[in-house]
Amino acid sequence: MLTGDNEKTAKYIANEIGITNIISNVTPKEKAEKIKELKKNGLVMMCGDGINDSISLVTADIGVSISNGTDIAIDSAGVVLMNNNIEKINELIKISYKTIKNIKQNLFWAFFYNICMIPIAAGILKPFGILLNPMIAAMAMTFSSLTVVLNALRLNHIVRK
Repeated sequence: MLTGDNEKTAKYIANEIGITNIISNVTPKEKAEKIKELKKNGLVMMCGDGINDSISLVTADIGVSISNGTDIAIDSAGVVLMNNNIEKINELIKISYKTIKNIKQNLFWAFFYNICMIPIAAGILKPFGILLNPMIAAMAMTFSSLTVVLNALRLNHIVRK
């Protein structure tokens, strides 16, 4: 936890949410410097709600603000939680992983369809007696698009839980 609050307040809040590593009494500039240092070891997510957090939100790989934060914090963040519950960050991470997985699945099916069907539709396999009626090709393309859309819609189930 990286905060401008005093050490006593920081320890109390950290204890409430289960954080063990605390850095308190830091200025906005010191926060940004610490984030740059932490980025050398991997991805850094910063959650903030005030003007003093805006530099850190931009500096972090993932900046998260809450909806009742200041306008500059909201504008600086890449993600805005629509409620004030920072416990939703775990849900945010879960949804992000599932979204990336879903994108990869959709790309696989789209490429698979195109690699298989475009040569057939172009008539490359005509010497082997394999020819595709354009109406069937159009229907297959519709089925491919529908598969990708339905797969993407599965994410709604995750979000609404």
